[in-house]
Amino acid sequence: MRKLNKLKAVISLCLTLVILFTTEGIAAMADELPYDSYNYDYRKYIHFTPAPYIPERTITGLDFTYNGEPLGSFKTPQDMCQAPDGNIYIADTGNNRIVVLDSAMKKVVKIITTFNNNGTEDKFNNPYGVCVSEKGNVYVADYKNKRVVAMDQNENVFLIIDNPESESLDDNFAFNPLKVTVDYADRVYVIAQNMFEGIMVFESNGQFTNFFGTINVEISAWDKFWKRLATKEERANQQLYIPTEFTGIDIDPEGFVYASNIDATGVQGVRRLNPRGEDVIKKGFNANVGGDLQIEGSSDYSGASQFTDVVYRDKGIYSCLDRRRGRIFTYDHEGNLLYIFGGRGTQQGTFTLPVAVEDIGGRLTVLDATKGEILCFVETEYGRLINEAVALRYDGDEAEAVALWERVLELDENNELANTGIGKAYLTAGDYEKAMFYLELGMAREYYSIAFKRYRNQILTENASWFLSGAAVLLVLWFGFKAWKKRKKGEDE
Repeated sequence: MRKLNKLKAVISLCLTLVILFTTEGIAAMADELPYDSYNYDYRKYIHFTPAPYIPERTITGLDFTYNGEPLGSFKTPQDMCQAPDGNIYIADTGNNRIVVLDSAMKKVVKIITTFNNNGTEDKFNNPYGVCVSEKGNVYVADYKNKRVVAMDQNENVFLIIDNPESESLDDNFAFNPLKVTVDYADRVYVIAQNMFEGIMVFESNGQFTNFFGTINVEISAWDKFWKRLATKEERANQQLYIPTEFTGIDIDPEGFVYASNIDATGVQGVRRLNPRGEDVIKKGFNANVGGDLQIEGSSDYSGASQFTDVVYRDKGIYSCLDRRRGRIFTYDHEGNLLYIFGGRGTQQGTFTLPVAVEDIGGRLTVLDATKGEILCFVETEYGRLINEAVALRYDGDEAEAVALWERVLELDENNELANTGIGKAYLTAGDYEKAMFYLELGMAREYYSIAFKRYRNQILTENASWFLSGAAVLLVLWFGFKAWKKRKKGEDE
């Protein structure tokens, strides 16, 4: 009897472990998360979803030692990036250093506190931004030193960008770089404080060339009218119509620049800039890539999101970090909002002041300046299914994505994107009736209209012989009736 009870206990324990590592187990974990995961439907109503990502671990400077000494806490870190070799570079701003972790973020590779500047030992002063080029060179936005420092892997400086000169710059312009990135041609893109004209672009030799991606502010006719009637004092107190600043920057493998910005209207908080600096981003069916939609009467969601950083991930997918509510918004290449998760707070898995986001080995990783922490989030089955389905659709494999979208609908029956994905697959396959069914559920009006027209034409084509035969019979009957009526009329006379 004791052996039987032991066997039951072992079986029960095994079943419990299995449940914990299945979708149901992950869903149970998601229910205990300190934040909600949600999306918006066609009518701009919020519907809550399973969690696409859940917290995996939190990393602080106290977790590491270097050369036998404690690394110490990160102090107001402002940026991080992943180098081509996989190492993670962190701008530990308050400690005036760059901390380099290995790809697993398990150990410290090195710490950059000093560097060789033309034979002289030099130091950082509040390094705000950091990036690593394809060649492995390190670029640092040395904020309080008003310069960008470029060095090789041995900390030898080969380029200093400071005091840029140009006719387009004001004489009293102060160069305070905040974020920096580099493209395949070693062109340097810099986001500078109080620089509203756009992203500053420097050639590989440090020469300032132009502003990139300037945001034009449109003034309504109504505002123009009242501005003409206003007195000098009233005009001075009115809102200044100046372009907004960029806040974060990333470059995809094709050379397109993704740049986040603060948008007071909440319509567009990120741009995709082509080599000419033109915004070519798509905004999806809601015509919005600005984070939370504006919902009247909602204290949790009212007010525009404030994107502080953006990371391009893969297959057209990119994620934006909202510092206002500590949420991560992820979009596909068509500008469709895939999922939202995260939140501000003091609980584990939430942020106080999120400043940077990276995709490190498939994990979304967020840097919190106030807590001095790196928070790693791992995808759930729900997030993985969406990511893989979108990737297949990006590659043109609509049919292969159907099974994934169907599984998404099992987890979230109100997912309009999944219904649309299935509908588009049937549309491509020529099954227009099924396509109409799913596209209607997905509220994809444009594609539904296409499916309806093709279905109508298909019905007409398949039944053309019947229509023609019926028309011929009707014509014969009509002429027969006319002839009979005429003959009868003659007989009556």
